[in-house]
Amino acid sequence: MQQVIYKDIGVVPYEKAWGYQEELLQKNVSAKLDHKKASGPGTEPDTFHYLVLCEHPPVYTLGKSGNEGNVLIDEYTRAEKGIAYFKTNRGGDITFHGPGQIVGYPILDLEKYYTDIGKYLRNLEEVIILTLAHYGLRSERSPGETGVWLDASVKGKERKICAMGVRCSRWVTMHGFALNVNTNLDYFNYIIPCGIANKQVTSLERELGQSLDMEDVKATLKKAFERIFDCRLNA
Repeated sequence: MQQVIYKDIGVVPYEKAWGYQEELLQKNVSAKLDHKKASGPGTEPDTFHYLVLCEHPPVYTLGKSGNEGNVLIDEYTRAEKGIAYFKTNRGGDITFHGPGQIVGYPILDLEKYYTDIGKYLRNLEEVIILTLAHYGLRSERSPGETGVWLDASVKGKERKICAMGVRCSRWVTMHGFALNVNTNLDYFNYIIPCGIANKQVTSLERELGQSLDMEDVKATLKKAFERIFDCRLNA
């Protein structure tokens, strides 16, 4: 069973959380490079797994292969609305982060699990699917579209509830998922979320008709993460 260090860093600006992830990733990458130089076969590098949860003030983030045309308002309008904007080094297209949304950044050394990004993304999706099931919501994957959806196979009713985008360097991951809990969904009206037109975005609050306790949702998510990644979260 793997040990994962759990960090809840609260409400933080996007760029601060990005820098923190980069710091954790680079420490692990350095440990792997040092191990490769100094150690023999059959030993593991001194790397550490992390799960970082947080919320962000309103911000749009664009993946490295994303289309800026999917941002529907200009920088002046974004400034008026108090929405930051960053081009990132993760996969995926444009998405929104804001209050009432749980953003998760797993920093995992996949060489201690499996060297398969596709499997990693499917497992992240499964964490969210299990979390939503706890609240009575049946969610699923949409073929060819990373993330978690409700009614993904019902044309006209598809609703995305969790976006995902990751980066991996020497099999160490960063970035991750954004689960809409009590999120103000109006912010998604100013982008084409994940570059997918004509599909809706939803939240736990919208689906259940009431706001949820964020700490309760985090606790449920943490249990699902431990189950899917066969790990123990340690503060």
